[in-house]
Amino acid sequence: MRRAGLGEGSQAGNYVASGYSVYEEENEHLQEGLRAKVSALKHLSIDIGTEVKYQNKMLQEMDTDFDSTGGLLGATMGRLKLLARGSQTRIFCYVFLFALFVFFVLYWVIRLR
Repeated sequence: MRRAGLGEGSQAGNYVASGYSVYEEENEHLQEGLRAKVSALKHLSIDIGTEVKYQNKMLQEMDTDFDSTGGLLGATMGRLKLLARGSQTRIFCYVFLFALFVFFVLYWVIRLR
């Protein structure tokens, strides 16, 4: 069984001239390109994984912050409902007298100009 370009008694020069070397070089060139693309994809996937871990950590921190803020807001709403239920006529009178005093002072300042 003989290969093309490799006859009996042929020299090494005939092997290179057969075209087999050209295909080997082309395959090696394509292999290097594929290796570079695989390496780039590997680095990209590692970067994506790192970013996902960072974003997940930030989301967990935000969830904790929102939970604590929700608890604080719930407690404040409870106090506000307690204030709204009770008879707070004294506080209402103080607020009304303060507003009347402020309007009187403003009227007096504008009048003296």
